[in-house]
Amino acid sequence: MAYETILFSIEDAAARLTLNRPDRLNSFTVQMHDEFRDALDRIDADKSVRVLLITGSGRGFCAGQDLSDRAVAPGSDGVDLGASLEERYNPLIRRLTSLEMPVICAVNGVAAGAGANIAFAADIVLAAKSAKFIQSFANIGLVPDSGGTWVLPRLAGQARALGLALTGDPLPAEKAEQWGLIWKAVDDDKLAEEASALVTKFAAAPTRGLAAAKQAIRSTWSRSLNQQLDLERDLQRKLGKTEDYREGVDAFMNKRKPAFKGQ
Repeated sequence: MAYETILFSIEDAAARLTLNRPDRLNSFTVQMHDEFRDALDRIDADKSVRVLLITGSGRGFCAGQDLSDRAVAPGSDGVDLGASLEERYNPLIRRLTSLEMPVICAVNGVAAGAGANIAFAADIVLAAKSAKFIQSFANIGLVPDSGGTWVLPRLAGQARALGLALTGDPLPAEKAEQWGLIWKAVDDDKLAEEASALVTKFAAAPTRGLAAAKQAIRSTWSRSLNQQLDLERDLQRKLGKTEDYREGVDAFMNKRKPAFKGQ
């Protein structure tokens, strides 16, 4: 597929995806969804990829849904927004959260509506200090989607989640960090550098172990402590037989830098 709304590359075990409709603040259209899905298919098919970085071009990260897209534009007969979620946004969130590698999101500007919640679906979220997260759904009579009603109360608490959802007020990146919604807010001119450092780190990390940690932590909400202890046991049993575990222990014992292969 030739991409027109995203930039995508795979190099040195890292996939980089940039939302690329800067004139529309990288808002989503059906075409962008199709291209994003195709890029994720390529990642799944390429066993060399060990980390994914997502960012936006221009002055914003993503303004959510492009409301001028015919798939969601209001008409005389109304529009089935549930179909848009079922066919596009929900599969995207599910794929990002279950991808068997770290997903980094570098939020370079405003992240609004679904754009904010797509960012929150990443495992590590870095944001420029000038960036803002906006649950803009209230301004058009909608409910936060793309996982917003799930992630906001769990990470920020019910009071803050309701405040964000009902007012639609912008949340500055530094406050998002304080509230536990993102990993780190960084100076604008350091965002690319910090994101690249994480990409380099994860591209050389024990990928299967990181994927298992991601799986265990993301599924915690549906388990009791006893069930989680059993899951940890099962994951450690599998990981203890991997080449990366043997390499990590050998490197530790011999006081050298490990050379993980993600296996």
